[in-house]
Amino acid sequence: MEINNCIALVTGANRGLGKAYVDALLAAGASKVYAGARDIGSIATANDRVIAVRLDVTCEDQVRSAAQRCNDVTLLINNAGIMKSSPMLAEGSEEALRAEMEVNAFGVLRMARAFAPVLSKNGGGAIVNMLSVVSWFVNPGNATYCASKYAALAVTDALRIQLKAQGTQVVAVHAGYIDTDMAAGVNSPKVSAQQVAARTLDGLREGKNSVHADQRSEEVWQKVKTDPEGLHARLQEAWDRLVEAKGD
Repeated sequence: MEINNCIALVTGANRGLGKAYVDALLAAGASKVYAGARDIGSIATANDRVIAVRLDVTCEDQVRSAAQRCNDVTLLINNAGIMKSSPMLAEGSEEALRAEMEVNAFGVLRMARAFAPVLSKNGGGAIVNMLSVVSWFVNPGNATYCASKYAALAVTDALRIQLKAQGTQVVAVHAGYIDTDMAAGVNSPKVSAQQVAARTLDGLREGKNSVHADQRSEEVWQKVKTDPEGLHARLQEAWDRLVEAKGD
């Protein structure tokens, strides 16, 4: 897909990676970018090519309204996401999983169902779903989030198959920790939001189904393919160390 002159909608566009996507699209020549956020007052821009749209991806009425208003969209970037950092058996894990699934998986599906007809009418276009390296494995300390991203990957793969006939490109973007508010408390190497956005747009131009947006995603993908048992063993060791540390 060519980014120049496209008309895009980015969810969760008010900060972090969402804002980086908006900036990258503008720099690449997008003619219009709809910036979706729950609070449109949080979208600060003087660029007349950016249009703020009130959009909570968990609200069917707001999603439907956005599809009606933004009926010229040729590129949808599903970026909105939440992370509760809950182990699977922790107190409140069911509530955490429900909340993460509602945004990270059902939100993606909700947006795709609303905008697939719009994209078809406008020539096919593309859908980008922002996933994670934990679409491929489960970090036990953040297990409910991983489950939601596993589900989002399945949604993405199904959309790609079903929307091929209408000419819609569907791209899964995988990254490790990104230097945004979501990972502010993480003491591990992080990729910049700008790099993730840039690699995503490159992947769109190249017609890729999957984008590995950083070194972490490239490394994890190789481990998933070549040594899944070893990866599982390392995750078990990490969990055991965490439990031991908390016991102390």
